This record gives sequence, C-alpha cells and structure tokens, in this order.
Amino acid sequence: MSTHLISVVDDDASVRAATENLLKSRGYIVQTFASAEDFLRSPRLNETSCVITDVQMPVMSGLDLLAEMRTKGLSVPFIFITAFPNDRVRASVLSSGAIGFLAKPFAGHTLIECLDAALK
Repeated sequence: MSTHLISVVDDDASVRAATENLLKSRGYIVQTFASAEDFLRSPRLNETSCVITDVQMPVMSGLDLLAEMRTKGLSVPFIFITAFPNDRVRASVLSSGAIGFLAKPFAGHTLIECLDAALK
C-alpha cells in the first residue's frame, strides 16, 4: 500500500469520483475537493504528495491554485486535467512547472503513469 496522499480538485463530481476510485484501487490515499478554495482550507494541505486538478474551475482556476501553493512555499507536484485542451493552455500549464497535462476523458493508465513520474 502507498502512503502517498493524493488530492483531487475538480468541480465535476463524476470526475472526482472516478479519479478517486482509480487511485484508491492502486493503493493511494485520496482526498477530493470540489474547488481550489476547499483544498486550500484542508487541514492536510502540507501532507499532500501530489495534486491532480482541473484547469478551469469557478472562482479559482487550477493555475491559480498552483500559484497559491507556490506562494505558500509548497512545491508539491501538479497534474492538470481539462475538458478544453489547447496549445496555449498546455504551454501555460507546463511552463508553470506542472508534471502532466491530460485531456478529459483520459485513460486510467495514462494518469497512473503521470502520477508515478510525479512521485519519483
């Protein structure tokens, strides 16, 4: 079993549930959040090993969340997922230091590969 805590941040409940189920089936400890703001209020923020987040969310985007985490001095790896992939968003995400950028729907094994790379 993994002792890595993975935080999934997505405003789509079905994406949160599917991602949580996939990661738990691989032995990860998972916490899910419907918004970046909810995640930032988490008492386990400093324990997170990796953040998997949607790019586009109401109020605070995934990129804004990454910037806020860096401002707090937290260098946890980020994997971004989006239903609206384009070259501009991909470039912005990857230049911000993200480990991965996946278009929804993505294959489970692709997310696991990104996660494995992020946790190394």
